[in-house]
Amino acid sequence: MSSQSVSPEPELSVVVPVMNEADNVRPLIDEIVAALRGVTPFEIVYVDDGSTDGTLDALKAARTEVPELRIVAHTRNSGQSAGVRTGVKAARAPLVATLDGDGQNDPADIPKLLAAYRAAPAEERVRLVGGQRVKRQDTAAKRWASRWANRLRGWLLNDDTRDTGCGLKLFERTAFLDLPYFDHLHRFLPALIKRDGYAIRMVDVGHRPRTRGASKYGVLDRALVSIRDLMGVMWLMARRRLPGEVKEL
Repeated sequence: MSSQSVSPEPELSVVVPVMNEADNVRPLIDEIVAALRGVTPFEIVYVDDGSTDGTLDALKAARTEVPELRIVAHTRNSGQSAGVRTGVKAARAPLVATLDGDGQNDPADIPKLLAAYRAAPAEERVRLVGGQRVKRQDTAAKRWASRWANRLRGWLLNDDTRDTGCGLKLFERTAFLDLPYFDHLHRFLPALIKRDGYAIRMVDVGHRPRTRGASKYGVLDRALVSIRDLMGVMWLMARRRLPGEVKEL
């Protein structure tokens, strides 16, 4: 971890998992800073997931100028969910916002999610506010596959979101760390938060075309993995028994 001075008590940790996104690092960091400085005390936790390009060098260079930036690195590639979990575990704030490192999520939308979380009455027990992309800037094949997967998932899990694949989410750190961990966990956060008896809120957010770097996912491989994961989450949902209010006597 960097010994550089950062905000002593951040309210929000922005977690960004990346793999081979050297050209996107500095532009996205600058956008996060522009969106959050003066809005709330924050830190940025980048998790390098075994990059083989200049991503780590770009992060280290940015850290010399951005005191809010912290860097955590995996020695081998472990996937996006592992990167998110590593970042959440390293986070110092009670709230965590996640976004993809490819620049397609707009950091300017983070304050919208934070405002929705703050506006929720305490008795509703909202633990997650998720982004739902409008006017997606992806290929027609990706949009079709995502629409089909979201409809199937929503029907089977009743997770109250049309776009669980959006990387832009805000949640309570402790609620996330209480969830069962598995690869591709990040795509099922609304359902799993509801499984623990909490509420979620969804907010429409923007979506931008990728302008630098290359996508790490294909349509077919993602679809096949999602079907297997969906069956596992259905099992988890069926096996959860909530204890109600817990009191120490």
